[in-house]
Amino acid sequence: MKITPPPLSLYIHIPWCVQKCPYCDFNSHALKGEIPEQQYVDALLEDLDKDIENYKLKNDSRKLHSIFIGGGTPSLISPEEIGRLLNGVQERISFKDDIEITMEANPGTIEAERFSQYQKQGVTRISIGVQSFEQSKLEKLGRIHGENEAINAAKLAHTIGLKSFNLDLMHGLPDQSVEQALSDLDKAIELNPPHLSWYQLTIEPNTLFYSKPPELPNDDDLWDIFDEGHKKLAEAGYVQYEISGYSKPGYQCQHNLNYWRFGDYLGIGCGAHGKLSFEDGRIIRTTKVKHPRGYLNLLKPYLDSETQVAAEDRPFEFFMNRFRLMETCPKNEFQERTGLDFSAIQEQLDWAFDKGYLEETEAEWQITKKGKLFLNDLLEGFM
Repeated sequence: MKITPPPLSLYIHIPWCVQKCPYCDFNSHALKGEIPEQQYVDALLEDLDKDIENYKLKNDSRKLHSIFIGGGTPSLISPEEIGRLLNGVQERISFKDDIEITMEANPGTIEAERFSQYQKQGVTRISIGVQSFEQSKLEKLGRIHGENEAINAAKLAHTIGLKSFNLDLMHGLPDQSVEQALSDLDKAIELNPPHLSWYQLTIEPNTLFYSKPPELPNDDDLWDIFDEGHKKLAEAGYVQYEISGYSKPGYQCQHNLNYWRFGDYLGIGCGAHGKLSFEDGRIIRTTKVKHPRGYLNLLKPYLDSETQVAAEDRPFEFFMNRFRLMETCPKNEFQERTGLDFSAIQEQLDWAFDKGYLEETEAEWQITKKGKLFLNDLLEGFM
């Protein structure tokens, strides 16, 4: 099997939050004192050094397509340390000229005031965790900002000249009516962000909401929220390009696109995941030590696990990512990024065509409307 290495991205995980939200199952840890930010940035760069050494990623061999700094709450880290981090990354791996560098941020007053400083340090795109504009809903979600702070953060992101910014907005919240959900969406649209991540709250294991489930909207209300909301977004000029991603034309998140197109990404920081492809046909997945104490323990390695993606698992992994996108899937991408021939999936393809889940042209596959409705069934066909 031979693989054509796809674009390379970098994910950087910042694990700290002011407090843990009851719905959050991400690797985040409530603050207990000051963040050891200088020590953590040093560790991130050493983590990256180890990956470059282990996977023979020379400075001029593969340029970085995008960087995403997620969390946790990355905007708890000072602009100076974010700048030192990004400079350190660029010293180790060259950037594409048009690299997208996204950082997640909360809309709290202090953090919002830092937006322009992060931009000066190289951040080109900020993702603002609004979640809702209604105070009672924010309190139930454990959020520490208010409606006015969310609005002001979005307005500030407009004025400082970022290439793009995103608003994260949730629906299907505890005790949320259809009217309340759509009112939230109206307020977000009115702020005119280039990108909107609009997704339904789901209850995940290992969260407070899982152990003490709140009352959520029923399925009929959830459908009405999605159906009416999708129309509102389309009327406002937003294009749905992935399951929960909407953007104005030309403002799709490039990091997300690379991820869903089965691209490669290094993952550094507590619990970060990575995926790398090699011309000799290997595809590996990596995870880093999860807890900050373990990650910052210099006697331990940063790498927690490394696994190879077996040939029989690649079709499912490829399509699990690719079918999140609304765009067509070039057939040659499957061969180039999995190292497999079409014969490895012909039986599954024929089944998907017969079910009406997929359509094809000579060069592309396209998931149908029925395929989107029965996405889990479609993906299970490639397992």
